[in-house]
Amino acid sequence: MESTLAPFQAGDELELDELWSFVLRRKNKRWIWLALCRRTRQVVAFVIGCRGKRTCKKLWKAIPDAYKQAHCFADIWKAYSRVIAAEQLTQSESKAKTNHVERFNCTLRQRLGRLVRETFSFSKSDLMHYATLALFIHRYNEAKLTP
Repeated sequence: MESTLAPFQAGDELELDELWSFVLRRKNKRWIWLALCRRTRQVVAFVIGCRGKRTCKKLWKAIPDAYKQAHCFADIWKAYSRVIAAEQLTQSESKAKTNHVERFNCTLRQRLGRLVRETFSFSKSDLMHYATLALFIHRYNEAKLTP
């Protein structure tokens, strides 16, 4: 994914959020965690897992080193404050601080049928769930690179 990612610039900020999905059955919940750069609107990193601290750590680890110095904005989900240093994180109940990543979540639900909540399209395996999302994000980031 880094091949389609714009280089980090001083002052870049990240918006973090998680998105509910499922594999095979609705009770097989998967959470898609995203880190989106405000300046470029590119997805810097994503992981799929549960909604806990362990998956938040995986997201932080997936963020390229240069972007780890960026200030982060997130909702008030407690996992963020347990993984990211307090001076580097701003959490808010308001969606105003995370509106770009929230909009990207809507884009994902509109363009990937398997992420729509009421649908007959769904992933039948974790591998295909990940592969579909990775391909979409790769193409999305690539399109953001070209003017």
